[in-house]
Amino acid sequence: MAVGGEERGPAEGPGPRGTEVVHILEVALARLSPRARRALPVTLAGAAALLAGVVVGATEVSSEREVVQRYLSAWEEGDHAAMHRLLTPAARQAVGRDEFRARMRAALITATATDLAVEDLEVEGERARARVTVETRAFGTVREPITLSLREADDGPRVAWREHDVFPGVRPGQTLERDTRLPERAALLARDGTPLAQGPVRASRLGAVASAVVGQLGAIPPERASRLAALGWPADAQVGVTGLERAFDERLAGRPGGVLLAGERPLARSAPRPAGPVRTSVSVPVQRSTVDALAGRLGGVLALDPRNGEVLGSAGIALDGLQPPGSTLKVVTLAGALEAGITEVGERFPVQTAATLEGVELQNADGEPCGGTLTVSFAQSCNSVFAPLGAELGARRLVAEAEDFGFNASTGIPGAAISTLPPADEIGDDLAVGATAIGQGRVQATTLQMALVAATIARDGVLPRASFRLGASAEGSRAVKPEVAATIGRLMVRVVSEGTGEAAALPGVEVAGKTGTAELRSTQGCAAACPGGGPTDTDAWFLAYAPEREPRIAVAVLLVGSGSGGATAAPAARAVLETALRADSEPAEE
Repeated sequence: MAVGGEERGPAEGPGPRGTEVVHILEVALARLSPRARRALPVTLAGAAALLAGVVVGATEVSSEREVVQRYLSAWEEGDHAAMHRLLTPAARQAVGRDEFRARMRAALITATATDLAVEDLEVEGERARARVTVETRAFGTVREPITLSLREADDGPRVAWREHDVFPGVRPGQTLERDTRLPERAALLARDGTPLAQGPVRASRLGAVASAVVGQLGAIPPERASRLAALGWPADAQVGVTGLERAFDERLAGRPGGVLLAGERPLARSAPRPAGPVRTSVSVPVQRSTVDALAGRLGGVLALDPRNGEVLGSAGIALDGLQPPGSTLKVVTLAGALEAGITEVGERFPVQTAATLEGVELQNADGEPCGGTLTVSFAQSCNSVFAPLGAELGARRLVAEAEDFGFNASTGIPGAAISTLPPADEIGDDLAVGATAIGQGRVQATTLQMALVAATIARDGVLPRASFRLGASAEGSRAVKPEVAATIGRLMVRVVSEGTGEAAALPGVEVAGKTGTAELRSTQGCAAACPGGGPTDTDAWFLAYAPEREPRIAVAVLLVGSGSGGATAAPAARAVLETALRADSEPAEE
């Protein structure tokens, strides 16, 4: 039985038939020589008929036994709907199909059942008895009998189901209950074995550096209640709700133990079994650098290895804080435009302060004139170039490109928020598409997602799957052609060497980056000096990877309400890049 699987009916097959036996004997007799046939007793044919009768009699199954066998086979298969069809009319009226299925499934969840098998069936009149073996996650093996009552109905005998028939060993007047507890939570370790959290209080000598990535424990969220109940976790358990505690929650919790009860009578019991320590991909030096770079500000900083998606450090709201990504999304827009053939590196664009779409101006930062070659336009992050490019690309292709980079899908880390764009048919006119292309409109992204965008370009166009697991798989999915990724990488180097991201430059290292400044409220038609305007009206973003030719680190920084990406986010990213390139981040033996 696969608990919670698709319900299906029991398999049936033909049994031996007496006429087939007669036919076989008659064929054999016909093949004998006349002399041999005369030598055999003349009663052979009669003996064959007698044998056939014995076989038929031996394989006949009473209608009572047949219905019980079908009922128990459906139970083994987890087909509770088929079981309900075999109940008496009175039982079906007393408990409807959906309620019956819910009760039977609830019993299996209470028992943490993983498999159910029935044997030694005995049927005598209106009573059937069988032995049932249930394998459970939390309590070991349950071996108990079940007794079923049968009643004659218009269409033959049926099972007169009673409330205690939900589980073997439960007697009239009893209910199936459990008392479970979890073992002490396992330790979380950095990639070098340094404890990040251990013991009941989840302590670490690294203090705030560790807690920034370890995350929090809390009550079971409603969306996880049914799964954790099926695993045997008590309803009041403290579970991982953020960070590493969430990412490795089930591994850290170990196996629950306790006692399974029919009323007050124990059916099975086991002791909780703790899990071993979990070594993560987190690098202590890189993790410390992410915390230092955030410096207590609201935002997120995340660093990962683009070669396999291993997260090396994370601080703040990097995993779950959704904000408009601003011009960092131009990496995605540029990828779509290059792949669609609507622009190329040599193309030149008019120098202007704004682009007009649907009669509305989309200004460059601070109303500055911007344009020229595609390389310069990208390095200077020209809205006046990329908003029209996005409109020409169109909503359908823009959304498809973003989804190739990981939007609208899980990043691979449990508990991390999903970065989103609306469906293409819900974005709207060219103005809305243009705003989306420059990371405004209804686009929402996490720091983790934008680090994955940088990692995708670093990895020749392959999107890695993010993970906190040491030794993560290097598999990924193709997001953009290698030659397009190489072109974007060269343009990202120009962003840092002579564009808006100069504050992220490192001596002797080619850093590829992209700034972003996302409006938190509309400032159309005015610059930072407009009433109420200023740094708190914009999120500062920066994404990067290095070294450009042999990337080993990808970083993203989000600073909420902190001005421009080049002024505040780029210097923070620079410090993390420098530390990560210096740190020994080779995977250790588990």
